[in-house]
Amino acid sequence: MTLTFLTMRVLYSCFFYLLVPLILIRLIWRSIKAPAYRYRWSERFALYNKKFPQNVIWFHAVSVGEAEALFPLAKKVQREFPDTRLLITTTTPTGSARVKAVMQESVEHVYLPYDMPCAVNRFIQCFKPRIAVIMETEIWPNLFACCGKHEIPLYIINARLSEKSANGYQKIPALISPALACVKSIAAQTQDDANRFIAIGAKVETVRMLGNIKFDVDVSSEIVKQGEQLKADLFGGRFVWLIASTHKDEEVIFLEIYKKLKQQIPELLLVIVPRHPERFVEVKKLCEQNQLAVVMRTACEICHQYTDVYLADTMGELKMLYAASDVAFIGGSMVSVGGHNILEAAAVGTPVLFGPYMANFKEIAERVMQQNAAIQCQDESEIISAIIALYADSAYRQSLAEKGKAFIQQNQGAITKIFDMLSQNI
Repeated sequence: MTLTFLTMRVLYSCFFYLLVPLILIRLIWRSIKAPAYRYRWSERFALYNKKFPQNVIWFHAVSVGEAEALFPLAKKVQREFPDTRLLITTTTPTGSARVKAVMQESVEHVYLPYDMPCAVNRFIQCFKPRIAVIMETEIWPNLFACCGKHEIPLYIINARLSEKSANGYQKIPALISPALACVKSIAAQTQDDANRFIAIGAKVETVRMLGNIKFDVDVSSEIVKQGEQLKADLFGGRFVWLIASTHKDEEVIFLEIYKKLKQQIPELLLVIVPRHPERFVEVKKLCEQNQLAVVMRTACEICHQYTDVYLADTMGELKMLYAASDVAFIGGSMVSVGGHNILEAAAVGTPVLFGPYMANFKEIAERVMQQNAAIQCQDESEIISAIIALYADSAYRQSLAEKGKAFIQQNQGAITKIFDMLSQNI
């Protein structure tokens, strides 16, 4: 560890400490819409009121998307190493809720502490991880240095790095390069991701391209049956168009499109699944302002012929809702969010559409389009044309769904490769 790195880390840590009041104010602000941000602050500083198991296998997944991708790998580790306790950390309350819902008491769970030396040291001393496994893009200099100090094998798996992020990291090489030197191995999703990690300072010999574990999505036949039953019980034979993981300013786009499509497809039912639970009430009000009849999922009511929107105000049911739909549009792609995961819908067997903003899933979007296994719509008119075409031609819908499933199957296997890599140090 060079003096330059130590100096940079001191400056970085001082800056982080100075930001703590602003960080707490931000948590309070976010808690206005999402009350869960008010709770468990002590975990964010690694201050615990109970004793946890040590010598754990530790996984970190920032939020819902990373956690969902992690679960199949975590369950495989549990099966193969039943005597070792797992710890899964997240950053967001929604990610925390998914860990608790899916893994329940089979794992330990806390929030990842802020990247301050005192908090990081307390966290490592509390759990004494056997190995540390970080999902996707998280690079925390103090955390990585602490793992290096305690000789904890550190991995970044399903690693992805956008060109924008790489350019940012390259501006602080004295901080990032030594942090990456603490990493035993980086399992990149693509060769482009691997090249970018090398460009920001990762050692060539530590970087390998093992694929994207999101292709190994787990969709049980039971979930599909539940979706089909939901459609039969609640949707009354309607043609169901689901919009998944929508963001602010995005729902209004789809509500306007729905009103135009409704004139040509009277049996159309719009299902909206907002990305963030704190926006459920906001989206309901937006629908009502547009004079659209709304049924909330938690109301457990059937959709009548006059119902326009079925609003999924629950978490963790997206796969089942895909199975209840005729067509799915992936949100975050009609506004400059960067898109969301299209693979779950494809794995369920639902025809997939998405918009022009897919920077977060650029390569997947390009590859799925090359195989004609999804439809990308650039604007409102293209969405309308695509939905009308899919509604009119059931064979077209079936073909798109089958190509989507084939695309998934052709790219599976990353979990096995990553497990084999990790098991060498478990």
